[in-house]
Amino acid sequence: MAIGNCMESNAVIWPVKRTVFGVGVSLTDYSDLVGRVIVAAKQRASAAIDFMPVHGLVTAARDPQFREMMNDFDVVAPDGQPVRWSLNMFHRARLSDRVYGPELTRRLCEAAAREGVSIYLYGSSPEVIDKLRTRLLEWFPNLMIAGAESPPFRPLTSSETEQAIERINSSGAGIVFLGTGCPRQEIFAHQNRAKIRAVQLCVGAAFDFHAGAKKMAPKWMQSRGLEWLFRLLSEPRRLGKRYLVTNTTFLALFAREWLVTLARRGSPSAAAD
Repeated sequence: MAIGNCMESNAVIWPVKRTVFGVGVSLTDYSDLVGRVIVAAKQRASAAIDFMPVHGLVTAARDPQFREMMNDFDVVAPDGQPVRWSLNMFHRARLSDRVYGPELTRRLCEAAAREGVSIYLYGSSPEVIDKLRTRLLEWFPNLMIAGAESPPFRPLTSSETEQAIERINSSGAGIVFLGTGCPRQEIFAHQNRAKIRAVQLCVGAAFDFHAGAKKMAPKWMQSRGLEWLFRLLSEPRRLGKRYLVTNTTFLALFAREWLVTLARRGSPSAAAD
């Protein structure tokens, strides 16, 4: 189940990370991460897991505060194909696939139903939460959903946050899916990791996708790293500027890192290794 070496956190072993543009990204795949999360969830271990697309990687590379927070997560999975390609190019990771948040959500719910681990759904709108809960139980009748709620679309007060933590902990859930959007879900997971006795996974749009509120890109576009294009065509006005800036910045960062990697591998010390 393990990929390469591992590092230990809170008595649970999580995948090792490798740096891409200053951001630590975990060397993991679907079966590896599902297995580790189930082990941690059965122990009610506190952990924070994020799924890193290109937009998130570029944001973390340019924002020191966000990068510091991401590097403190237990797992930062390579959600975007270009993120996986970067790991393979710069660190020879040999990852055969990315770890896409919505797909990991589905696989983890299947494993949780089989292993008797309860989950908690936190995020999105009340309508989406209701549809998501119904859809998950249709797919996995034995899945135990210990709680499901839609928080207010505004910053929570400290009292509201503490009440949410209490509801999650008292539910007995070993896995918490967060779907409040980036960076809100990451901030919540990071700030409350020590208080929530469960594995928190920031899965974002997985709620909307699995509830049927939004469409996912076709498989062939996903495998070729073209999911951004599908989303751009779906919401051009909202996402046009974001992808223009993000994709251009990613290509520039990738080119710079590629040149550095070529120089390093061509150095006498590298040849001696």
